[in-house]
Amino acid sequence: MLGTLVNAWRIKDLRQKLIFTLAMLFVFRLGAHVPVPGIDATQIQQLFEGQDLFGFLNVIAGGALSQLSIFAMSITPYINASIIMQLLTVVVPKFEQWSKEGQEGKKKLAQYTRYGTVIIAFLQAIGMTLGLLRPAVVDPSFTSYMVIILSLTAGTAFLMWLGEQINDRGIGNGISIIIFAGIVSRIPQVITTMYEMVRVGEINILLVLVLLAILLSVIVGVVALQEGRRQIPVQYAKRVVGRKMYGGQSTHIPLKVNQAGVIPVIFASSILMFPETIAQFIQHPIAVSIANAIGFGTPLNTVLYVVLIVFFTYFYTAIQFNPQDMADNMKKYGGFIPGIRPGKPTAKYLSKIMDRITLAGAFALAGIVILPILLDGVVEMNIMFGGTALIIMVGVALETMKQIESQMLMRHYQGFMKK
Repeated sequence: MLGTLVNAWRIKDLRQKLIFTLAMLFVFRLGAHVPVPGIDATQIQQLFEGQDLFGFLNVIAGGALSQLSIFAMSITPYINASIIMQLLTVVVPKFEQWSKEGQEGKKKLAQYTRYGTVIIAFLQAIGMTLGLLRPAVVDPSFTSYMVIILSLTAGTAFLMWLGEQINDRGIGNGISIIIFAGIVSRIPQVITTMYEMVRVGEINILLVLVLLAILLSVIVGVVALQEGRRQIPVQYAKRVVGRKMYGGQSTHIPLKVNQAGVIPVIFASSILMFPETIAQFIQHPIAVSIANAIGFGTPLNTVLYVVLIVFFTYFYTAIQFNPQDMADNMKKYGGFIPGIRPGKPTAKYLSKIMDRITLAGAFALAGIVILPILLDGVVEMNIMFGGTALIIMVGVALETMKQIESQMLMRHYQGFMKK
């Protein structure tokens, strides 16, 4: 990886892209320390002290949520809007038509995603301000509330614009890079906390080494999960068009073990956070007892977490992967799977294979996510970096390095052809 970055730095236009990406990330980290006006910072610190409910969101935001900066909501509204647009693409014929129109259709869908992001961010800012942040508001007036709401909404909209700038002029997926930067920014704090705990004798150095070994094992597992493929062999029949002969070659369909990525984890964690969030606002005894029963780290919460991750993995994979369309396209171009008849038998075969590898991928994903929760209960130490954060970090790093390598390879071939 370091060799790839060094080689990329030697290429002028790639170096400019890397510098631009780093500059945008510097702006992101700078904005994460700009506080929202009209909020008492000491009240916010007391609110988040020892709080596990919003820990994951705070990690994604790079600590901006606990500091209540203008980037406190991070890019989460954009992620929610993107997921909603993907779901609507399946059920709304107009959106489905746009998704098949190439670049122009993608631009229209992206525009609606931006509108949805602003709307979701505004609604989320209202909920945060009138619910979670109400005790910390210095001047409880309509003007003060509107300033806080608009500041939070504008911060998310600016992050969305920042991500699009990285897409256009930088390296990697801008939104993913921003999330990656937010998570990585917490590493120094984790290292400092562990050092202090070892120094005062609260934990043993041997325990830290064991945790590091487990962390490396989880990273290896995440890489294997992200890169895991099931290769389906495909043979294309020979066909003559005019005086030319096409086809006759063998290839394969790479079916990803983890087709849904980290989306099932985000869905599952959002649903499980909902009861505890409501309980904090209404403070009713029944709501509090339900929230405590399924609170973070409880056995019931862990079981529900696994069940929801498996369910949403299947659900999102079913949206992303259509075996019938794939079988029809193969049949159209004269392709077939050896031993399987084209058409419906091929679609049924692909669906059967996908169900099997999705089951393995779903349980592997759930295992990686709940492992830090189980460790937290065993060693009685808050593991600040959960499996979700590791999946995001490793996934973004792999995809970014692949993009850099592909751009370097493209420039290599261009230089060869010019010679």
